[in-house]
Amino acid sequence: MAVDVLLGLQWGDEGKGKIVDVLAPQYDIIARFQGGPNAGHTLIFDGQKFVLHTIPSGIFRPGLQNLIGNGVVIDPITLGKELDKLEAAGVEYKDRLFVSRKAHLILPSHRLLDAARENAKGDRKIGSTLKGIGPTYMDKTGRNGLRVGNVEAPDFRERYEELKEKHKQLVGLYPFVEFELAKEEEAWFKAVERLKGLQFVDGEFWINDAIKAGKKILAEGAQGSMLDIDFGTYPFVTSSNTITAGVCTGLGIAPQQIGEVIGITKAYCTRVGGGPFPTELHGETGEFLRKEGGEFGATTGRPRRCGWIDLVQLRYTIMLNGVTQLVVTKVDVLNNFETLKAADAYNVEGKISRTLPFDLVHENYEVVYTDVPGWNSNLTSVKEEANLPQACMDYVRFLEEKLETRVSMVSTGPDREELVTR
Repeated sequence: MAVDVLLGLQWGDEGKGKIVDVLAPQYDIIARFQGGPNAGHTLIFDGQKFVLHTIPSGIFRPGLQNLIGNGVVIDPITLGKELDKLEAAGVEYKDRLFVSRKAHLILPSHRLLDAARENAKGDRKIGSTLKGIGPTYMDKTGRNGLRVGNVEAPDFRERYEELKEKHKQLVGLYPFVEFELAKEEEAWFKAVERLKGLQFVDGEFWINDAIKAGKKILAEGAQGSMLDIDFGTYPFVTSSNTITAGVCTGLGIAPQQIGEVIGITKAYCTRVGGGPFPTELHGETGEFLRKEGGEFGATTGRPRRCGWIDLVQLRYTIMLNGVTQLVVTKVDVLNNFETLKAADAYNVEGKISRTLPFDLVHENYEVVYTDVPGWNSNLTSVKEEANLPQACMDYVRFLEEKLETRVSMVSTGPDREELVTR
């Protein structure tokens, strides 16, 4: 049985959590394959709102197994807070949540180092969430990191202290930042004891055994494709591979095991933090989108930058990911527009291009827009394709034509029930 993949095609915040939650009943296992607590997947149902940072979004569906894969970096404190919320909501998870032993741990000193490095950049900040993600992945590639499986070792504390001392030496190279390391350590070690109460597995064997057994598996991505360490808007990117290729290394499966690739895009576009954003709207329209869409980061609370949909960028990430079907979210945010705009090309030094420049940070380019009629009507409670306004359907078909990919679902609101399946 092939492993299907669900991931974001923009700069994150595309609505992945909701779509995973909706699709979850079709699967036996939901597996997170990369990222860490810098992700925030929001789910709304039965009048409640939940934000998951580490735990896969299938956890709210009874009977489903959920795997935190080896490509994820885990902060035990953040994970513990998520578990608290699950318990408060009456969600049974202990027999359904599995953690790969090869997943790396975020230490308090990783967060200290993250804060010190970002603070030292001044005006050149990349917009880090300060969750310790970057330093943790640096230790992973630098072969210094501590992994989940290490907490079972008798010398775990000694290895922790050794790594912490390395971090403190590095922190000494930067200007002082306020951080209560001893207090954070106390909370961290308590959280590690709780982590040890979860089910640890050798994730690569566990997932491949499930494939052989015919289990249906959905791999859940975090962040967005434009934040990929290799193919995103470098250096304003995250520290992991957010595209389909990351599924193979983040779960330990072979490329031929990949089945459907479900790409998520908003009907417009947003970005949190620094970095290039070609279609960003700085004035009244951008502020209106932010207000209508409730565009504030689920993890950081920071206001998201808003702009029109970028078809050049989407063609790029559809190509990279091998997307087989699209899900368009937040079409309801565009309810009150007479006319919409879509970036269909870039003017790069006088030449029209429909491919992304090598470096969006420094190259000179102008966005070439195409106007599309809006529907200027309310989509609240629309759950059937036949009830969508004609102009909205025309917009969806416009996207299909320009992106050469089928749109399988259209989200008309934040609740899990507000979804049109085509």
